[in-house]
Amino acid sequence: MTRTPLRPLARILAARKEGENPDAIERENLARRHEAARDGQRERAEGRLLVLGVVFLCAFFMVALKMTALAASDPAEPRAAASGAQIVATRADITDRNGRILATNLTTHSLYAQPPQMIEPVRAARALARIFPDLDEERLIRQFTGERKFIWIKRRISPEQQQAVFDIGEPGLLFGPREMRLYPNGKVASHVLGGAGFGREGVSSAEVVGVAGVEKAMDDVLRDPGRGDVPLALSLDLTVQAAVERVLEGGMRLMNAKGAAAVLMDVHTGEIVSLASLPDFDPNDRPRPLTSGDPGDSPLFNRAVQGVYELGSTYKIFAAAQGIEERLVSRSTVIDTRGPLTWGRHKIRDFRNYGSELSVEDIIVKSSNIGTARIAMMIGTERQQDFLGQLGLLEAAPIELIEATGARPLLPPNWSEISTMTISYGHGISASPLHLATAYASLLNGGRKVTPTILRQDAPTLGPRVVSEDTSRQAREMLRAVVTRGTASFGEVPGYRVGGKTGTADKPRPQGGYYEDKVIATFATVFPADDPRYVLVVTLDEPVETSGTEPRRTAGWTAVPVAAEVIRRAAPLLGLAPAVEPPALTGVTLARSD
Repeated sequence: MTRTPLRPLARILAARKEGENPDAIERENLARRHEAARDGQRERAEGRLLVLGVVFLCAFFMVALKMTALAASDPAEPRAAASGAQIVATRADITDRNGRILATNLTTHSLYAQPPQMIEPVRAARALARIFPDLDEERLIRQFTGERKFIWIKRRISPEQQQAVFDIGEPGLLFGPREMRLYPNGKVASHVLGGAGFGREGVSSAEVVGVAGVEKAMDDVLRDPGRGDVPLALSLDLTVQAAVERVLEGGMRLMNAKGAAAVLMDVHTGEIVSLASLPDFDPNDRPRPLTSGDPGDSPLFNRAVQGVYELGSTYKIFAAAQGIEERLVSRSTVIDTRGPLTWGRHKIRDFRNYGSELSVEDIIVKSSNIGTARIAMMIGTERQQDFLGQLGLLEAAPIELIEATGARPLLPPNWSEISTMTISYGHGISASPLHLATAYASLLNGGRKVTPTILRQDAPTLGPRVVSEDTSRQAREMLRAVVTRGTASFGEVPGYRVGGKTGTADKPRPQGGYYEDKVIATFATVFPADDPRYVLVVTLDEPVETSGTEPRRTAGWTAVPVAAEVIRRAAPLLGLAPAVEPPALTGVTLARSD
């Protein structure tokens, strides 16, 4: 902008010539300059007002949009932000082999407090103590009136409890969504499922993690977001499992046993169709582990998998089968059974006197310790170890249950010749009922090793050969004879040709030695014996049968009747129709027509 001088020289000189006052020119120019300055200031002020008006208009427009959005949305409780990594709360369902739900998820809520937001903390504490009787009112008052900013009150509440807390009307009591694990069948298959609990937690979500059983062993699979809605299918049959547990519980009470276990396995696939351990528990309300005493006394203890016991004479069929397989004996080979059999300071005796000699088959039928020990001496220590190892009796069972990893068989520190003899009839070595079921399945299914699994299999997986098909057949026939004319006569179930072997082992004392009046009674069975489909192992802890004049503890009187009832109930559920033999024809003459 060109600035005009107040006293321009040309005009001043012209004014003096004309006799005018030059000061008037200066005043005129000064007035024009002030007027121009006022015009500029006015324009700048008008521009600022315009910009400010536009800003206010935009602000009011944004506020109006936010108010409209809030008015159109549903009301919600305020949430505290959870710091840290994102919590994955989803978990796949677990089903039985037929798709029936064993474990699923249920949406619920947790309850927490933010004391700074509370209006009447003392009244809120008293109201909460009335809703949740297990809460300490005085402690809540101290927490609500203290310096803490955040307090967990309940990790899981019911809809009724949530409504009751709503009715308190306290803004400082807030709810967080939770996805909890639900087991709709209660105690059924509790030791297989194990249970789940909360891992990392935030106010808006919680991590559900497995704490035992298949829930913990398959935790990564169940929590894998890539599975989508695909459930984890177990090999269990829910109907069979419920029937086995019901019969086992009744048998345990009838036989006055401290505990019981049962394993029902498909001999061709290794699938566990039923696995039960008593006493059991409800995984929806899992009890706390014992902090003292014998862990086996806890209902959380899985006797079928974790319990390693001397399983007694059920091992005798292994010695007989190995002797036949290695052509050391045949079923008709006569063995010296005169007793006692002495080795150093140790003496091996039979339960009763069976005579001076027995065939190999009769050794199994009558359950002779001496005869089995003599067969084991023919086999030798190294070959016995190798054979039992092939059957999976010397290492932890490779099954998808977290408890199995720590349940290793108890072996003698020095596997001497006397160990070879006692192990042949099930003493001096301890294994679980699951180990025994796996070994029986591998021996009796035609001689192919199976791997136990709790997951449903689409097809059999043939393992390495353990014995020949002929040896497997002869073993089944000997076990069938145990039921028809031996120690397991109570195990006969019409139509199912049950074969099996009893085992009664004295229970070891914690301080050493054995109890005189406490035993572990076991019956290992295969059915049908001529066309094997399933192996069943039933074990009773400290059973006593008291129907007679004297208490009876042997497996033939205790475990065998229970196993027979399990087969009677479960076989039809498994789709096995009884084989009905036609009655003999009497008074009928057969005529041949040419």
